Amino acid sequence: MFPHFNFYLDNDASVTLIPQDAYHVRQRICAGIAMLQFVSPIIFSEKSGSHNLNRHLIRLALALLISQFLSFDASAETVAETVSKWGLIGSWSLDCSLAPDPNKGAVLAYEIAKSGRVLYRRNFGKTQDKGEVLRGETSADGTLHLRVFFPTLRETREYGLMMQPDGTVRAIYNRNLKKQYTIKDGEFVSNGTPTPAQHKCG
Repeated sequence: MFPHFNFYLDNDASVTLIPQDAYHVRQRICAGIAMLQFVSPIIFSEKSGSHNLNRHLIRLALALLISQFLSFDASAETVAETVSKWGLIGSWSLDCSLAPDPNKGAVLAYEIAKSGRVLYRRNFGKTQDKGEVLRGETSADGTLHLRVFFPTLRETREYGLMMQPDGTVRAIYNRNLKKQYTIKDGEFVSNGTPTPAQHKCG
């Protein structure tokens, strides 16, 4: 059977989501299937030789396919490891001396739960929400790419963050899964204003 993935939020409500490395699992499955498709004509051909050879080929094909699953968990970097190395864990704000405020700036916090999941909390003062970081990847230019699911909003969003030389962070893009942007190329789509720097608090 193929692996089944469950994610759990703080209230222990189960939500079925796509994990960070599901793409890599699919790649390995497809590689294994392609290998079996290559071997199967040899295995089942009446002209392919002895039954012993057929059995060896079957065992080899299955062993290689299974090895893809066994090596996956050992080689894949977790979301928590990725965002920790990048320096994201902690609280961020436009001004750490101010209380959270919808106009003056929210406090954005990334934390690792005991389960190893990465939670994203947004404190706007009177209102708060939280999500789970499903994916965290870095690109060659140092951009951290995040995919976050917000259960109360029933929405998944993708972010690009860039660490500045002074240790602050700026949003490079913010979009939904339909590629509709609120931030693009480091600017707010609505007015073209550059995104402000977020400072790490504490």
